[in-house]
Amino acid sequence: MRKEQHHKGWNEIKTNDSWAIFKIMGEFVNGFEKMSKIGPCVSIFGSARTKTDDKYYQLAVDVAKEIVDQGYGVITGGGPGIMEAGNKGAHLGGGTSVGLNIDLPFEQHDNPYIDSDKSLDFDYFFVRKVMFVKYSQGFVVMPGGFGTLDELFEAITLIQTKKIAKFPIILVSTEFWGGLIDWVKSTLLQKFGNISPEDLDLIHIVDTPGEVLEILDKFYTQYNLSPNF
Repeated sequence: MRKEQHHKGWNEIKTNDSWAIFKIMGEFVNGFEKMSKIGPCVSIFGSARTKTDDKYYQLAVDVAKEIVDQGYGVITGGGPGIMEAGNKGAHLGGGTSVGLNIDLPFEQHDNPYIDSDKSLDFDYFFVRKVMFVKYSQGFVVMPGGFGTLDELFEAITLIQTKKIAKFPIILVSTEFWGGLIDWVKSTLLQKFGNISPEDLDLIHIVDTPGEVLEILDKFYTQYNLSPNF
C-alpha cells in the first residue's frame, strides 16, 4: 500500500510538471512580445536591501539618468533598493523605465518608478533572466548580493561560451568589486588557468556615471544595437 502511495504521489508530480510547461511558455511569449517593442535598454542590477539614504542608491539614480539621457532605456528587477534607484533615475530623466518583477516570499515588491505599461511579472527566475540578457545592451552592476552575482556570472558565462552576442559588463564601485576581480585574475586566471585572459575583456570597473556612458558609447561605435540572441 505504501509503495502504491509513493507511485501515486510521483505520478502527480510528473503530471504537474507537464502542465507547468504551458505556464512557462506563457511567460516567455508575454515577455518577448512586450520587450521587443521597448527598444535598446541597459540593465541595472544591485541589492534590494540598499536604503534610500545609501550613497549607492543615489549613485544608481545618477547612472540611470545618464543612461536615459543618451537614449537608452533602463531595465531593473522592479523591486526596492538599487532596482528602485535605477527606475527612479530613468523616470526622473524622462526615459523608458522597465521593471521585470519576480514573485518572492520576501523583500520583493514593485517600485513606483516603473512605466505603467512596462511592468512585467514573472514566477520563474530563468524566464526573467532570459529577458534581461536578450534585451539588454549592457549590464551595469551595482553592489549587491547573491542575486546580483548570479546575474553577473551568468552573463559572463553566456558571452564566454558564445551563446549570446557580446555586450559590456560594467561594475560600479572599485571598493566593492575590486577584491572580487583581483581574485578572478590572480586565482582563476593566473594560478589555476580556469579562464582565458580575453574572458575579462568585457568587464570594466568604474566609479562614476560618466565612465559608465563612456564605456557604452565606445562599445557601440563598433557594434550595432540589437537583441543578444
